[in-house]
Amino acid sequence: MNYVVGVDIGGTNLVVGAMPADGSREIGVHTLPTRADLGADAVVQRICEMIETTIATVLRETGATRGQFAGVGVGCPGPLDREKGVVIVTPNLGWTDFPLRDRITAEVGMPATLDNDANCATLGEWWLGAAKGGRHVVGFTLGTGIGGGLILDGRLFHGASDVAGEIGHTTIEANGRRCGCGNYGCLEAYASGPAIAMRAREALANGEHSLLHDLSGGDLAKLTAALVYKASRQGDAIAAEVVKETARFLGIGVANILNVYNPDVVVLAGGVAQAGDSLFVPLRAEVRRRAFKPAVDACRIVPGSLDGSAGMVGAVAAFLEEHPVA
Repeated sequence: MNYVVGVDIGGTNLVVGAMPADGSREIGVHTLPTRADLGADAVVQRICEMIETTIATVLRETGATRGQFAGVGVGCPGPLDREKGVVIVTPNLGWTDFPLRDRITAEVGMPATLDNDANCATLGEWWLGAAKGGRHVVGFTLGTGIGGGLILDGRLFHGASDVAGEIGHTTIEANGRRCGCGNYGCLEAYASGPAIAMRAREALANGEHSLLHDLSGGDLAKLTAALVYKASRQGDAIAAEVVKETARFLGIGVANILNVYNPDVVVLAGGVAQAGDSLFVPLRAEVRRRAFKPAVDACRIVPGSLDGSAGMVGAVAAFLEEHPVA
């Protein structure tokens, strides 16, 4: 049995784990803060230490040898140059023209592949998660940013220059909020985790008390999207309105995608799954209002089922696509 290590690089956290080539289980999955503020070299060092920890776990639990590891699949925010293994630019990490793939290969002594983190999350949900069985799948990843992945006719679609699927940077408000990419009105500027927290703080600016004050310990700077979802589930009116508004923004984005790609599955991965029906019911209603009925009727809109590991699983799948192993 051969094994592959998967690495999911996020703006907030790193997730590293391993899987057998048949995808039968996840082994040694663990998470650490990314700490992008320390610089790219420090993040690479942390990733490589996590890879070694995962390999050690697999060796201990399975009796495998290091020679049974085929390599490392890496998912990272982009845009990327996959052929060269270079991160061209990633606003949430602050990297430019960084040779990530080769740096990891040199450190751990085994082949590595590089793909977009949202592509990987979509691939993971398609391989083993909520989008399994779909032929035309669009994935949204909602976290520090909003990414996207496209699987068209059963194959991951990268586009002419590896930037296909940047759904978070589609415009939903022509003169809207400034996005980290430099554009205005991007979906990411309204419905990413930090954007949800920011809109909640704005909603609290009039001084009205909310459960959000209690959940954040009285420090609204510590407010997160997860706390907004939690307060909404517990009946907080302000949080519920923020979630409803988030559903409208996401519904606009999903409807646009349905009308362009006509997928049979749209999967929303990341912390958004915590919101449950309070998000997905109005989101689906917004899509029905905006997308063509045949496109809506043909599509399942579902939360991801690989809780916290979709990007890691998909990074393994992306490696196996480039380096098939038994």
